[in-house]
Amino acid sequence: MGAPGELRRGREFLDTSGWADAYTCLAAADRESPLEVEDLERFAIAAHLIGREDDCEVIRTRAHHEWVRRGEWARAARCAFWLAFEYLLKGEPARCSGWLARGRRLVRDGAMDCVEQGYLLVPSALETMFGGNAAAAQADFVGAANIGERFGDADLMTLSGLCRGQALIRLGKAADGVAALDEVMVTVTSGEVSAILSGVVYCAVLLECRSIFDVRRAREWTVALSRWCERQPDLVPYRGQCLVHRSEIMQLQGEWPDALREAQEACERLSGGPAVGLAFYQLGELSRLRGDFDDADGAFRQASRSGPEPQPGLALLRLAQGQIEVAATAIRRVVDQTQDLIGRAHLLGAYVEIMLAADEVALARAAANELSEIAAELDAAFLHAVSAHAGGAVRLAEGDGRTALAELRRAWVTWQELDAPYGAARARVLMALACRQLGDEDSAMMELDAARSVFGQLGAEPDLAQVERLSQRATPRTASALTSRELEVLLLVAAGKTNRQIGAALLISDHTVRRHLQNIFVKLDVPSRAAAAAHALRHKLI
Repeated sequence: MGAPGELRRGREFLDTSGWADAYTCLAAADRESPLEVEDLERFAIAAHLIGREDDCEVIRTRAHHEWVRRGEWARAARCAFWLAFEYLLKGEPARCSGWLARGRRLVRDGAMDCVEQGYLLVPSALETMFGGNAAAAQADFVGAANIGERFGDADLMTLSGLCRGQALIRLGKAADGVAALDEVMVTVTSGEVSAILSGVVYCAVLLECRSIFDVRRAREWTVALSRWCERQPDLVPYRGQCLVHRSEIMQLQGEWPDALREAQEACERLSGGPAVGLAFYQLGELSRLRGDFDDADGAFRQASRSGPEPQPGLALLRLAQGQIEVAATAIRRVVDQTQDLIGRAHLLGAYVEIMLAADEVALARAAANELSEIAAELDAAFLHAVSAHAGGAVRLAEGDGRTALAELRRAWVTWQELDAPYGAARARVLMALACRQLGDEDSAMMELDAARSVFGQLGAEPDLAQVERLSQRATPRTASALTSRELEVLLLVAAGKTNRQIGAALLISDHTVRRHLQNIFVKLDVPSRAAAAAHALRHKLI
């Protein structure tokens, strides 16, 4: 029956969200005398919320067996659902499937019409959705919602509403999906559902906002999640995810030291699963942007061990390290392997940047066009900014400075509206190059000065070094800056010849052609062969 004093105190602490104290008291009561099954369920909740997952599994399993012994099939099935659901979240599908099968058998053998039927629909439907068949999963989510509504079960209605919103987003109905998620969040923020489910919903909704580039919602719900966590100092499972989301928002807003601190704490707090992969990826991104390349490399490797491969951050790191071919190979592979629209949207901006560095302007143009189409479909301000930036960069490489400037200015305005100083500063660097391409050196220098100020405040050392190089370099107006061999290469580039054709014509290797091209780009201060040819023709270098 449990020690009466400790048991009473444990229940009281649980009612006031004192999870650690509740666990301590209930553990003491259980050692004195085995807890009754209702208190075992309370004990399992406390264990989960302070991050003692192994203890939670053991305690919930005890509760399940006790309900079975009593012939309470529905309550036993509910325990089976929670065990299955937690295994699903931990990425253990076999154990999830086993507990689901047991829960369904209990409901079937008991010939019951109960709310647990709805709960047991959810985990397998989630596996179906994450496996790529959101349409099939949607029917089960709707069925679960109907059962929850019939029994007046707020937790099941909220869980099924969350899943329906996720499915709608995957079916390309982002507006409907977001509306469903907003409704779910109202239920959670008003305290109508259990603590465990509240944490699940907060994290899932923020991940969906992140996936569809809905920065404004991500900011709003991150603040709400932070407040929820702060009211529960003992809370462990969701605090790490909260730190990752906070770090991402801080990075976007230019609060990089705070973002780095939050990411580091998230890496320390999280012990496993996809969430720790996100934490290390975020740490890698911040280290890359600050120029701490060794730290970035280590963080990306850690992220890879804990989840999916860390792209596009790792490819961009290799680009920053000057390993253009390595970066190009990596980003090509991951883009080729990614077929879903949202996944490609997360990669194409980096793909354009890397392809331009590799002088693959045609591939960059195709990717920028695809990104523009995705941005129009998803209609997220963040993605519009990324798309305009990519499109402007391609126009610049093609030698069309006037159109590039218009697209880049649109990107800069959107970054400003999103309160994203780093994105805005990067747009200004390309705007400077567009002005320079148009012969407006004064405007180019003003744009570079503005970008330099922002990069200096952020601590974006690689970008700051690039601005310094661009600011010190004057664009040559005569052929004197180029060697005779470089002029020969430039002439053939302007004639539309490939590297292989140039090498054959001049009896030099492809590697030597690439080296000459890199020298030409540096001397002419242009990003690509198309821009070099346009500059040379404009200034009569050939």
